[in-house]
Formats: sequence, C-alpha cells, structure tokens
Amino acid sequence: MTVPTWVQDSIFYQIFPDRFENGDRRNDPPNVQPWGANPTLTGFQGGDFRGIIERIYYLQDLGVNAVYLNPIFLAPSTHRYNTTDYFQIDPKLGSMTDFLAFLDVAHRNQMKVLLDGVFNHCGRGFFAFADLLENQAASPYKDWFHVRRYPVDAYSSGDATTYEGWWKYKSLPKFNTNNPDVRQYLMKVARFWVEQGIDGWRLDVPNEINDDGFWAEFRSTVRALNPDAYLVREIWAGDRRWVGDAHFDGLMNYPVRTATIDLFKGIINSENYVHKIRGHYDQYPFENCLAMYNLLGSHDTERFSTMLGSDWARIKLAYLVLFSLPGASAIYYGDEIGLTGAGDPECRRTFPWDESTWNHELRNWIKSLVRIRKNQAALRRGEFSIGTAEESNTVLIITRGAGVDQCITIVNPSANIKNISLSVGQNQGDYVFRNLLSTEEFMAINDRVQLEMKPWSGKLLIVKR
Repeated sequence: MTVPTWVQDSIFYQIFPDRFENGDRRNDPPNVQPWGANPTLTGFQGGDFRGIIERIYYLQDLGVNAVYLNPIFLAPSTHRYNTTDYFQIDPKLGSMTDFLAFLDVAHRNQMKVLLDGVFNHCGRGFFAFADLLENQAASPYKDWFHVRRYPVDAYSSGDATTYEGWWKYKSLPKFNTNNPDVRQYLMKVARFWVEQGIDGWRLDVPNEINDDGFWAEFRSTVRALNPDAYLVREIWAGDRRWVGDAHFDGLMNYPVRTATIDLFKGIINSENYVHKIRGHYDQYPFENCLAMYNLLGSHDTERFSTMLGSDWARIKLAYLVLFSLPGASAIYYGDEIGLTGAGDPECRRTFPWDESTWNHELRNWIKSLVRIRKNQAALRRGEFSIGTAEESNTVLIITRGAGVDQCITIVNPSANIKNISLSVGQNQGDYVFRNLLSTEEFMAINDRVQLEMKPWSGKLLIVKR
C-alpha cells in the first residue's frame, strides 16, 4: 500500500482562513470589513489561526478529524493563490508561532492538517518576478517564467501577453518548472512545510505544470520526509494517469460531485448516476479510490445549499450518498449549517457563529453521518458496489463491505413512494437489519428485506448483532 491508510478514515473540513473566525484582532488590516459583511474580491474580514484554535471544539463536536486549509502564505489577496513568499505565514493570519500552535492543537486532537500547494504560478510580488519586472532582460530570474517579449508588462489593463499567466491573469505569472533552479526552490518549499509537521498537500492545478517529472520528484521529496503524507490533486475531470506512485494518492472527486448534484437536481436519473459512478471508480486501483477527496462544496463553487435551492431533504440525501462512497468525505466550512451563496465571492462568506442562524437539522444529520462512518469500517474500507433496485430503477442501492459486515445505503431520489424487495445475499436464514438513521428494524426472510421508501428518503442498513 503506497496510499496513507489514515486517509480512508478521515472526514475533512475545508477552511477558507480569512472567513472562519477572527481570534486576534491585532493582526487585522486597518480596512478590515465587519465580520459577516457581504464578501468582496478584495475585502479581508479578519479570520486567522487563533480563530481556528478557538473553534477547534466546534470541529471536535462535528466529528471531523482532518482540516484542509486554503493558502496561508504571504499574498495580497483574500484567496492567497497569488503567493508572494512561500516561506512566510501571511501576517493577517498570524505568525509562524500561531501556525505551529494551531498545528499542535490539531494534532493533539487527532486531526490531520493539509495545506494548499500552489506551485504552477505565483504572485507579481514574488521575489523572482519582481526582479524580472525591475531588470527585464537583464534579470537573473528571467528563465523562472515564460517570457514572450520585452518589456514585461504586469500592471496595465488586459490579459497577460508579454508573459504567460495562469488563464492569462497578469496577477498570476506561471513558473517555468523546466528550470532546475525553479524546481529546486519549489522542492525546498515542499520540504520546509512537511518538516514543520503538516500531513500532506492539496496541489492546485497540477495538470497545468507541463513537466511531468516534476510531480514524481515532488512525491519523492515529500515521502522521503513523511511516508504517510497525503498528496491529493485538484482535478475537475477523471484521469487515471494522475493517480499512482509517480503522481498523487487521490483526486478531488469533482466528477462524483457533478454526478451527485445532477442526480438530485433531476438532470440525470438513478441509472445514469450508477453508470457515471461505476465508470469513474473503475478507472482507478481500489486503494486510490479509498483516497479520493469526496466533496459537494468548495471555495471554487456555488454553495451546495444554493445549488439545490435549499431543498433540505435532497441536500441531506446527497450527503448520505457522499458518505457512502469510497474516499474521504469532505465538508466545506459552513455547508453543514446550510450556509448559502452564489459563486466567488459569495461562496466565501464568513462563518456565522450566531447559532440561531444555523440549520440545526442539517448539522445534526451530517454529524450523525460522520459518527456512523467512523463506527462502520465497511463504509471507510469495504468493497463497493452500486446499482438500482429490481422493482424500481429509481431507487439507488450502494453496498459497502460483504457478508454480515456490509452496510447497505438505499436512497429514493424521487417524489413518489417506492416499494422494493432488497436482496441481501447473507445465506444465513432469517435475521434482522437495523437502520442506522432511525430506530427502524427489518426482518430478512430468505435473504430478502421488504422496504417502503418514502419520497426523498434514505436508509442505511446493517445486520443487527
């Protein structure tokens, strides 16, 4: 097994650092927005490491055991994907001491920490690019980037034309990772933060780094320091080549997210969903399927509650499906309390700590799913199959594990009652299943269970012992 085994046991919680909690107002910028103000592309709201430390009890109560942080390094933006210094914590988030204190608190509470690695591009204030702007063709760092012509122009209006920028953004000059000096620098960054104690990297747009050998070297560099470090790639489409010993342990499972959203929005039916999910997981070795990062929301997407029109029955079912699939389940901060918002910047609102504004039913549901997944090894590590019921191709059946240790998730994503006879294949005579989501129990007679599935409902069955 080359994939860290702790990943399949993880429930991730993604935090956009500026928007989770303000724990130290001394590091706020002078023009900080009031907490909860409508987010803008440029306005900071004061979230920091001390805030995360203060709210660690909240994460404990929810049951998460891994935290993924959006970029934390020195940068002029709220998103910090335009890094200025990869070795410095952004002072608006606190100091290195604050970060190490957070890391210590997380680890003492059995939580892993994943950092966002942005190695395809940097910001205009990055030392090598600043030198290029100052010295132009005479700069010793001119080959660190993809210069098309001189003079290099980084601040006039319009797209990047004199050099290559990520998606033509002038604020995001693209590294030339074929340059040995650039590679050496970025490997030094990777080593430094693993040496500080992080548990892995989420790698931003890694498919846009043209040199394929870069990621093999990156993996070797990180794993030499921490053999259990998790390397997960941001990718919006499935691609087998990026998973394995030369690249990454798993992917951000956007294809599963898309299919799940389409199912609960009525864009595809259950049979289509089964076909898409089977086809996606069949691409990868099973150990890598268990290391996928399964998400419904992120900083790059419209809030999940907004996408489903705050239809809480559908939203709850979608989370039930997500927690039943192979891979590490992930929650984007605030999604568990029904936070809404359109795309960037609306999807990056501050966390509302006034509990009267929360959807407690949704939070309790997700909290229950977290607890169930932790308690049922089959949901984390068990064999996987997915299909539809014999009597109704609308009803979705997800099975994890085998025999008496299996977990069976049944979902009716429709507005109609569905009656099904579920074949459970235990071959052990008559026995009882219980629904972990309620107090229901069902007798299995001749290896079949009769179920009435109400509209937009789900069950999670295990053999009663």
